[in-house]
Amino acid sequence: MKLSGLWAKLVWRNKLLAYSGLCYVALFAALAIVAAFDSTQILGVNRWIKPMKFAISIAIFQWTIGWLMAHLKGKEKNVRLISWGIVITMVAEIIPIAGQAARGALSHFNQSSAFGIAVFAFMGLMIVINTILVVYALILFFTSPADIPKSYLWGIRFGLIVFILGCVEGGIMSVMLRHTVGAPDGGPGLPFTNWSTQAGDLRVAHAVALHALQAIPFAGFIFYWLSNRRGAVLPVAMTFVYAAFHLALATWLFAQAMNGRPLISMD
Repeated sequence: MKLSGLWAKLVWRNKLLAYSGLCYVALFAALAIVAAFDSTQILGVNRWIKPMKFAISIAIFQWTIGWLMAHLKGKEKNVRLISWGIVITMVAEIIPIAGQAARGALSHFNQSSAFGIAVFAFMGLMIVINTILVVYALILFFTSPADIPKSYLWGIRFGLIVFILGCVEGGIMSVMLRHTVGAPDGGPGLPFTNWSTQAGDLRVAHAVALHALQAIPFAGFIFYWLSNRRGAVLPVAMTFVYAAFHLALATWLFAQAMNGRPLISMD
């Protein structure tokens, strides 16, 4: 399928989230240009890297959830509610992230002033609301008809479940007021992601869990496709196996980080 055809399908499935996601791609590109001409750093990293990462992550999230919710037949009003809720909460999330970056200040875990604390608390509230909306989508996928292969449907369900667990882990980081275990936040890290190469970094497991939203439904669809082509694959069972593997990987990465072990050590 050509890229233009894929985009047309995405717009047809959920026009609001399709164009909202496109705005975040444009934001990512604009921030990348700004970052190339601005050497200001926060915790040793170009200050525009964090809003860039969030912008592209939000785009992928909105496109994915928009694509998946199109399978919910007869739930157009519910889908519209969830879609608008996601758009609003994500705009309310990216503005403080970019705004604090522009000020040269931390957005996450900022306890340096009353303003920083208030901004971080507001961002946390937006994420909680967004997570509730995703939980609502999960409930709909368990209670509403969806005329799609069972392995794909279970892939969507498991993808949403692991995504929600990833959001819970984000809450753990918020309570801890840091994402690094065994060292202060900042310091040497992998390119762009900035995942610590000297200590445990909870963002690794967080990212793997959140991207279950793409990986597990895709696996469920592929297993269905293979079963049609070769007949020997048990698509639902294989989807369960892959979902268990993905969850186990995220759990192992979380445990490694909590024990202060980096994903890749550069010592």
